[in-house]
Amino acid sequence: MNKHLTLKLITILFVPVILAGCGRRKEDKPKISFKSVEGITFLEVSRKQNNGLTFNEYGFRLVPDWRLRFVSADSAALYSPVKDRFFNFPLALGTDSVFNIAHAFLKMKVMSKDSLVFSLLETEGDSVNLNKSRVTMRLYSEDFIKNKLHTDASVLQRPSKQDTAFVRGLVNKANADFKKAFAAWQPVQLISKNPNVAVDKVKAKPSLLDNKYSTDDDYLNPVYNIVIHKAYQDFNYSFEATVDTAGVWHYNKPLVGFMGDEAAEKNYTKVSTGIMNTYLKLFLTTVPGQTLGMKHASTISLNVRGIVAAK
Repeated sequence: MNKHLTLKLITILFVPVILAGCGRRKEDKPKISFKSVEGITFLEVSRKQNNGLTFNEYGFRLVPDWRLRFVSADSAALYSPVKDRFFNFPLALGTDSVFNIAHAFLKMKVMSKDSLVFSLLETEGDSVNLNKSRVTMRLYSEDFIKNKLHTDASVLQRPSKQDTAFVRGLVNKANADFKKAFAAWQPVQLISKNPNVAVDKVKAKPSLLDNKYSTDDDYLNPVYNIVIHKAYQDFNYSFEATVDTAGVWHYNKPLVGFMGDEAAEKNYTKVSTGIMNTYLKLFLTTVPGQTLGMKHASTISLNVRGIVAAK
């Protein structure tokens, strides 16, 4: 599992083999059944690490965004925000309360018509580690949220006071030393103030059907494509920079390989730094990234293309 703790997408063809393996080790424990909660729509209200936080030191946030419904003994439905509808996925059942829904192996801890609590299991090769989990997911039924808690899911999904305190500590460190920058939940904004400069932030589109569920890179690794017309010459440079809390740019490194050619790397760095210090700083309004309303230093990647011709 990588440092971002993302839900890993696992090909469903492996599920029967893996869960069968779990069964051989736990033959005395029956498979889990969701019969008692079939047809109930559950909304995820929290997704936390074992330390109780939803953020980690890199700025990654575990977002509670599942909407889940168990349809039958071998089918479950997940909601797609892009398609604005539920889609059915195969539901694979294992022993010891283990199950798989399309792209995650989970172990049920609490199950009732009001709530579900399960652990996200880690995988090692083609097997599931039943005793290793860093993430716990909690879901409440729509009825429980509305008629018993008298609130809505968005309120329950808000970061906790502990999260805020943790992020404030990261912010203080990053703003004291921009080299300790971390991913901004609301990334840097680059706004063109020149008609010859166009900015396009790369944006991922989530799709349950295509196994492209996570859009974490939108803020963990924000990428901007910038085209400059009426440039001094045609050019194309890719590099990484850090934008500090005041919106000041700091060049980090090129994002291309040089195969050990130090002279070429030095020249590339010199020219792309110059482009950053002239075109980008002069023709863009730079709004620093922020997390939980706190501005802080964060790192961005840029693909900058210069075109001599006008638009």
